[in-house]
Amino acid sequence: MSKSSLQPVSRGLSFAEYLKHDALGLAELVRKGETTADELLEIALARLEVVNPLINAVVDTFTDKARKEIAGGLSNGPFTGVPYLLKDLFIDLKGTKTTSGAVFLKDVVAKRDSTIAERYRKAGLVIFGKTHSPEFGSAPATESRLYGVTRNPWNTDYSAGGSSGGSSAAVAAGIVPAANGSDAGGSIRTPSATCGLFGLKPTRGRAPLGPARFDGGGGIATVHALTRSVRDSAALLDVVAGIELGASYASPVQVRPYLEEAQHDPPRLRIAVMTQPFTKDAVNADVLTSVADAEKLCEALGHTVEEATPSIDADLFAWTRKVLKAAAAVTGIHNSERALGRKATEQEFEPNTWESYRQGLSLTAEDIMRAREAMFVLHRQVAEFMADYDMILTPATACGPFPVGTLGPVHVGPEADAGRRRLSCFTALANLTGQPAMSVPLFWNDAGMPIGVQFWARFAAEDMLFQLAGQLERARPWFNRLPKMTLEAS
Repeated sequence: MSKSSLQPVSRGLSFAEYLKHDALGLAELVRKGETTADELLEIALARLEVVNPLINAVVDTFTDKARKEIAGGLSNGPFTGVPYLLKDLFIDLKGTKTTSGAVFLKDVVAKRDSTIAERYRKAGLVIFGKTHSPEFGSAPATESRLYGVTRNPWNTDYSAGGSSGGSSAAVAAGIVPAANGSDAGGSIRTPSATCGLFGLKPTRGRAPLGPARFDGGGGIATVHALTRSVRDSAALLDVVAGIELGASYASPVQVRPYLEEAQHDPPRLRIAVMTQPFTKDAVNADVLTSVADAEKLCEALGHTVEEATPSIDADLFAWTRKVLKAAAAVTGIHNSERALGRKATEQEFEPNTWESYRQGLSLTAEDIMRAREAMFVLHRQVAEFMADYDMILTPATACGPFPVGTLGPVHVGPEADAGRRRLSCFTALANLTGQPAMSVPLFWNDAGMPIGVQFWARFAAEDMLFQLAGQLERARPWFNRLPKMTLEAS
């Protein structure tokens, strides 16, 4: 894309006006000359300075780098001039740190951009910082020895979720209208659900993971974003989707732009409602209420909704996740050792990561191959069920919002495992099957905390997810429903 030659004279945008717009809306203001990329960056930085000490969402900033990029001329794209944040987990930006939340990697500086960062830049985004991730993204609470605790802007006694908790907190607090995230078991969807945002996990192979890595966690991980509006999510996926050189998977077929899909209502859908996880974990009452509420809304919009659950081999699911997590820990630590040229010690990693690493050391080649094969067995089981349904509606988590300090990486053992499983028991299967899934902010409990609900679609059917998401957003708008700390600041 060509460089922007726009030199608008800003009329002076306030934070209140900034907050009224999503990322596409801010880019439109830049195009019209009603603000500038410099001004938007300064508003984001001013908000960061005020709120980050309270929530600890952003762990690194490189403002001089961002200002230099603006001065040099930004690419003309759908997001030209919009400030943006990358999750500090395996996503590289040349000249900046990629710690992945690990003390062992605290001084590692990226030598080149990840493909997705390159595509963000081509879309005109101004990347100025990194958001907090727990170590290697392995915990559903964004807490790390390296950077501390990320708190939820809706109630700072609560976690922002994980592992994209830094991004979810930054967006909910009004620092940016959208931020990058990644998802290997619910890490985009669960923090979105906890912070009142829209979060979509793309189909396996839809978004690029390279060039440093092409297969996240054995095929379970993918990258995208957490946003306040559906259309931002759609447009962000439009700008990054597509095969990259040397990719492990072909990018699934995309018929038309997702931004366009989000503007059209879906056909009448047949939606299966699953309120109990096949892991048999208990589900909180307010979580069940959130699903019942979404069910009624879908029925009111003309969709057919009925209770139905796919037949899933729960033991195979649990074993496969455990093997892949352990293998990823071994690979991650050994790759880090090679990059730094020295051996890691137990003291340099958190208990949860090191326990997975120890388990991974005992795995055999057969274990790894069986786990990969099991992913496709599970996908087949879900695909057979979804031959009769367009969507599956579930809770995003079994427990809803949870306090800080209860599910962080220092907690190990059966009780901690059970707590983490309650956060991922509805989301992780879509990572193993490779299906797209989204968390939609339709419900707030009596304590005023958001509880998102999840919809899965068939493999490669992001178009249908965006159609439904746009319809739900038009029926029950959530864009201006923000935490008190954010609204009061405006």
